[in-house]
Amino acid sequence: MPTLCRFGAVSVRMYADDHRPPHFHIVGPDFQVLVRISDLAVIAGEARVARIAEALAWAEIHREMLALTWVQLNERG
Repeated sequence: MPTLCRFGAVSVRMYADDHRPPHFHIVGPDFQVLVRISDLAVIAGEARVARIAEALAWAEIHREMLALTWVQLNERG
């Protein structure tokens, strides 16, 4: 479970052999949300936007890296 980035107590993670659609996890001390890489939509979990805003802004800039990391961890032949 690589932690890709950390913002204080909030981290951006991606798990190997995870389910589709391609996504990453934003994990905080009292929440976890799954965010689809293609459009950065929250697809599971709940958190106030203010709690995840910094992670989403980071993800917007690093979306290509997130997509490549997903392929490396989850679409190995």
